[in-house]
Amino acid sequence: MSSLKLAVDGIVLYKKGIVLIKRKNPPFKGQYALPGGFVEYGETTESALKREVKEETGLDADIIKIVGVYSDPNRDPRGHIISICYLAFGNGDLKADTDAESVELFPIKNIPKLAFDHNQMINDAMEDINEVLSQM
Repeated sequence: MSSLKLAVDGIVLYKKGIVLIKRKNPPFKGQYALPGGFVEYGETTESALKREVKEETGLDADIIKIVGVYSDPNRDPRGHIISICYLAFGNGDLKADTDAESVELFPIKNIPKLAFDHNQMINDAMEDINEVLSQM
């Protein structure tokens, strides 16, 4: 029996767009994805999200709310990985860091096909995203 892993993903709003990373490593190497990664033992999901966003985008993440829990056993080819997705503001200077090949800002109406189930996460958060962006 393989083990279950816990991950976090962030829909990070920055300058009226959504921050996406280009994945440096498999699976989905070279594809765009939301910033995120695995929760380390002893870490809260909120601190894991803030750490991963900082490591991949250079931004500080201010969490707005949980978008949802994504638990389909087939959502990640590496195994059964449950992800908690957060909606957050990004603050600071956008720059690709350790875990990302590159980082880019996309307008909400121009989101490409993303790795994993990240398009579904954005779709699930669309009402909240539009509300937050209308106030920026």
